Amino acid sequence: MNTTPSKTTDLSKTASPADDPGKGTTDAAVTEDPTATAAPTEVTEDPTATAAPSEATEEAEDDDLEPGDLEPDPFTEARHGVGAGATAVVSAALGIVALTGAWSGRVAAERETLMGQIQTAGGSSAAQQISEIYGDAWHTTALVNGVFAVLALLVGAFVLARPAFGAPATRPQPAWIRAVALAGIALGTLGVLISAGMYFDLFLSLPVAGTPAG
Repeated sequence: MNTTPSKTTDLSKTASPADDPGKGTTDAAVTEDPTATAAPTEVTEDPTATAAPSEATEEAEDDDLEPGDLEPDPFTEARHGVGAGATAVVSAALGIVALTGAWSGRVAAERETLMGQIQTAGGSSAAQQISEIYGDAWHTTALVNGVFAVLALLVGAFVLARPAFGAPATRPQPAWIRAVALAGIALGTLGVLISAGMYFDLFLSLPVAGTPAG
């Protein structure tokens, strides 16, 4: 009786990763850890580099700023109104000179007096002597004072009218400058009126010589 060996297959035997190196590598590559997270990518930045603001941003910030938000420069504030203030003071000083008289007016009056004495030295009437010696000197003094008064009036008016004809001013003219300029205008106007009255003998007329006794 022939007995043939039976071939039995062991179904429990499975291929291990060691038996199939390629398969083990594939399974290891497919299998992932669900708890693993990707490492953040490091970005290298230059510590010396700074972000420059764009021109549009700078212009927008300048537009948002109000004129009062900017701090005034002390040197600019000190220079503001210096010329106009000095001119206003000059106007007031000219007005005072027009009312009190100037040394130039006295010199001119003395010259007219001397010339009148020379002209009447050869013999002349009393009325002519009064006119040449006294009247001309009086009128010359009034004329010189009137010139100073007109200058005071014009300079004061120029100070007040300068902002209207000059470049647009960012700040209004200081109040003290306007006050001094107005004072110069007032003194100049008063000086013009007094000088005109003196020149045309409205306040005091020239003396009249009496008729000599016959």
